[in-house]
Amino acid sequence: MSNVGKVQIKIPEDVNIELHDTLIKVKGLKGELSRELPNEVTVVKEDNIIKVSRKSEDKKARELHGLIRALISNMVQGVSDGFEKKLKMVGVGYKAQVEGDKITLNVGFSHPVEIEAPKGISFKVEKNTMITISGIDKELVGRLAAKIRAIKKPEPYKGKGIMYDGEKIRRKAGKALKSAGA
Repeated sequence: MSNVGKVQIKIPEDVNIELHDTLIKVKGLKGELSRELPNEVTVVKEDNIIKVSRKSEDKKARELHGLIRALISNMVQGVSDGFEKKLKMVGVGYKAQVEGDKITLNVGFSHPVEIEAPKGISFKVEKNTMITISGIDKELVGRLAAKIRAIKKPEPYKGKGIMYDGEKIRRKAGKALKSAGA
């Protein structure tokens, strides 16, 4: 039995869940999410608890058991609390600006980089260098944060680039420092 899959999901008071044959809809104060369910698992709602079980013991069903439970749990948490990722920009002249549902990044290229927010995602910029990405879909928030980080990954020599807040960059000694010690 999957350790993640056998944990029950408690439904908060302000969240409404509808189960159809292969579809689950989760509605809350922040919005609504839906997801198709695979045939290998069964989702049952009893009072304020959701239970996920698998129909068989084959490998595919065991793999999906914990995954579907985690995805439903993330949906419930997303519509009630939401998710956010913070990114930090380090570098001389690096800055970000929000214009409506777009974010414009100046990160040392000859042109600014513009990224449009998908539906349900919002940007917030603090001090021109701290970007907060928030939304109700954890997967979408994480994917967008990774896409923005990939524009200018932190480099190990000077530590410049876009990184997650709290991320530690392993620094390397440059050529000048190596040859000075020889």
